[in-house]
Amino acid sequence: MKGLRIGTHLIGERAPCFLVAEIGNNHNGSPDLARKMIDAAADAGADGVKFQNYRTEDFILDRSLTYRYPSRGGWVTESQYEMFKRCELDRRALQELKEHCDRRGVVFHSTPTSPAGVRDLVEIGTKVLKNGSDFLTHLDLIEHMGRSGVPTVLSTGMATLAEIEEAVRVFRKTGNDGLILLHCVSSYPTPPEDTHLRKIPALAAAFDCLVGFSDHTSGTAAAIGAVVLGACWLEKHFTLDRSLPGPDHAFSSDPEEFGCLVRAVRDVEKCLGTSRLALTTKELESRRDFRLSCVAAGDLACGHRIREEDVVFRRPGTGLPPSCLPLLVGRILRKDVAIGEVIRWADI
Repeated sequence: MKGLRIGTHLIGERAPCFLVAEIGNNHNGSPDLARKMIDAAADAGADGVKFQNYRTEDFILDRSLTYRYPSRGGWVTESQYEMFKRCELDRRALQELKEHCDRRGVVFHSTPTSPAGVRDLVEIGTKVLKNGSDFLTHLDLIEHMGRSGVPTVLSTGMATLAEIEEAVRVFRKTGNDGLILLHCVSSYPTPPEDTHLRKIPALAAAFDCLVGFSDHTSGTAAAIGAVVLGACWLEKHFTLDRSLPGPDHAFSSDPEEFGCLVRAVRDVEKCLGTSRLALTTKELESRRDFRLSCVAAGDLACGHRIREEDVVFRRPGTGLPPSCLPLLVGRILRKDVAIGEVIRWADI
């Protein structure tokens, strides 16, 4: 499975998981709030931040469609068209947000909904593109992403295996090998029993590509579990304050939780280590201090033929291990061995 590079970040099996604060529409249409969120995400340890550069008319014409979501301790039902329209980002806003991300050292990227949106992102120097789960079957858009030559992340929420296969085929046909699939469950928030993290290694095996996790659960447990199962990319919705108005704030991570997630992921990565079945340096030290050796049960004279009752097992583990007792019994000592002294091969 081939790794890839995005800016200064190596993405792949032996690299740290790339951690994305998904700002999405949580800026509520305010450039000032968006910049504050970039700052907070960078301070929390995010590697990247993600926005959405859509045109509402690209996916909504029927203005009677509504969306019901939890907000500020209650429920809000509003027009989908109005909800999305107030959070649109034009090219100038994208450029300014990318420049702010560059200043803060985090990777800017975004989800376009049209070939024009892809071009905008490429022209402002975006280093990675993101295709949302709702656009996975928009194969023309995926082809444009592939032809851009820019590494692309495809979310797989709501998708059948056949739909994922077709999207991957269309992308790879462009010759672009910078593909990352994200396991994603498109429910907000996603209950633990619907998360199915085992799909992460299954996707990697099925499509021989890098796989990450777009996390819509509350809390950090699922995200940490995803890293354990091999996720190389982790996307988590991000807000400055869960009490802000809007559809995604209530289940998003705030700066404190996201910072805890970053630290937990980095600790888990250290714990994962290597699959090589060998002792660590610390274990070698512990082996000497804590293992048992064959030692003399009493004072034994030179020329004594060792009996089983002449040997007991005690620390430290610097001599022959207890498993060697059958090899000692019947051997002749070539030197005096005092009580409690470790017996070595050179002594017999």
